[in-house]
Amino acid sequence: MEKRGKSTDKKWIISSAVLLILSFTFQILARTVPGIGDRYAKLIYPMLVGSIGRFSGLFPFAVVELLSYAIILYCLVYGIRHIKEGRRLLIRTLFVVACLFFLFTFHCGINYYRTPFSKTSGLEVKKSSEEELKNLCLHLTAAVNGLCEEGITERVDMDLVKIESVKAMRKLGETYSDLSGYYPQPKPLMLSQFFSVQQLCGQYSPFTIEATYNRSMPDYNIPHTVCHELSHLRGFMREDEANFIGYLACIGSDNEAFRYSGYLTGWVYATNALSKTDVTSYREICRLLDQRAWEDLRDNNEFWGRYEGKTAEVANQMNNTYLKMNSQSDGVKSYGRMVDLMLAYARIK
Repeated sequence: MEKRGKSTDKKWIISSAVLLILSFTFQILARTVPGIGDRYAKLIYPMLVGSIGRFSGLFPFAVVELLSYAIILYCLVYGIRHIKEGRRLLIRTLFVVACLFFLFTFHCGINYYRTPFSKTSGLEVKKSSEEELKNLCLHLTAAVNGLCEEGITERVDMDLVKIESVKAMRKLGETYSDLSGYYPQPKPLMLSQFFSVQQLCGQYSPFTIEATYNRSMPDYNIPHTVCHELSHLRGFMREDEANFIGYLACIGSDNEAFRYSGYLTGWVYATNALSKTDVTSYREICRLLDQRAWEDLRDNNEFWGRYEGKTAEVANQMNNTYLKMNSQSDGVKSYGRMVDLMLAYARIK
């Protein structure tokens, strides 16, 4: 019996080693060999979305959420039953880690090294004048105010969000071929509290190839968030680009609630940038924004303010480390570069 146990352990160790070697090999190749990321993103990843993502999409709930609970429960039960078998626990833990790293690498990690959307879309990202930034803020303010006048700040229908987000991304794909293809519907977490305490709006699951979002957050956040997460299913993993793609999808949508979400989200990013360069203009533009939009922004701040604390700080630091490990050297600061992309887009419109 002991001999059989050692033989089984050896198989687990070998399997773990193979998975880790494959994962690290392709992580290194993606970082060092030009073109690997693009070929993977255009040839292999779409097949994964069309198969695994399509299968996950058959379920009305977030598969990754239920799998996470099941795995945690299994690990607890297994750990308690085999608590005295330290070596076996370590070997099984190593295998689980190897599997997760393998899935992350081949369902997500390689995409970080594809050609950025800013280049494939033909946008010229460069330094912009304060006047250009101010004009962008004025344009966004006018768009938000116009939508407020139409009375679209009512509660967002969650079923509509799932359908309209896919329609908006497909419509954007007609302009940018890299965004065309199959999109499974995004899914809210049943226990969105887990996202809230980490101050997360949404998340892409590389293990089940799903776009998930926090259904508890204020309504205006939701359309942009789901389009942001869906952009990851086209292989664009950089957060600044996902934010920008989500913005484009929303403002180009046929649905007013989506356009409002896109323009108001863009307004927040653009005016935050303006506040650092021209405080006077920033205050003037803030006074121009419709009070109904300000109410949404205040509700948003109050919601996330309830979850500020150590958990959110730890989650933010983990996210920062994750981004840096995947060659987004600015970490969470990379979110600020969305303004440069909006300015580049404004120059061609």
